[in-house]
Amino acid sequence: MTLHRDPPLHVSPSQDRNPRWFVAHTQPNAEAKAVANLNRQGFDAYFPRYLKRRRHARKVETVAAPLFPRYLFVAVDVSAQRWRSIYSTVGVARLVCNGDEPAAVPDAVVAALRAREEANGFINLDSRPGFRPGEAVRVLDGAFSSCLGLFEGMADRERIAILLDLLGRKVRVVLDADLVAAA
Repeated sequence: MTLHRDPPLHVSPSQDRNPRWFVAHTQPNAEAKAVANLNRQGFDAYFPRYLKRRRHARKVETVAAPLFPRYLFVAVDVSAQRWRSIYSTVGVARLVCNGDEPAAVPDAVVAALRAREEANGFINLDSRPGFRPGEAVRVLDGAFSSCLGLFEGMADRERIAILLDLLGRKVRVVLDADLVAAA
């Protein structure tokens, strides 16, 4: 009985025995399940996540959210691993391909993402707004919805101060940064 081996993906001699990163498209909300099953099969999987502020029913929560929903990175040594087994992995829908062959992702992309991870394993997204002092902004939601104002500066890490023209004078209002957009 002969064992069937997956054909290598156009690997140059310098790439032998070096895993390359590929992108796996997962089933809906099955990223963690796919990572666990890929790891169990011997593949190195990377699922970048960040901390997201979620508002619901007057409560604000910080929850883990995927940086790329339904996608994760898989390192495959195409000369030594059976990469086609990824297609039958629970939680994985398919690999992102160019034609019939999986599309490799440059190592620098995954390295840059991992470099932005904090000690807790989540990606640090710079949440500072791109406004300059004096720039016109619009309030998107809340008591001052649709009001126009001027950006004054950051009040703290997640809130900004704006000047609203209320009752004929400028009033300083501090709001969450995600409630304000450029006018």
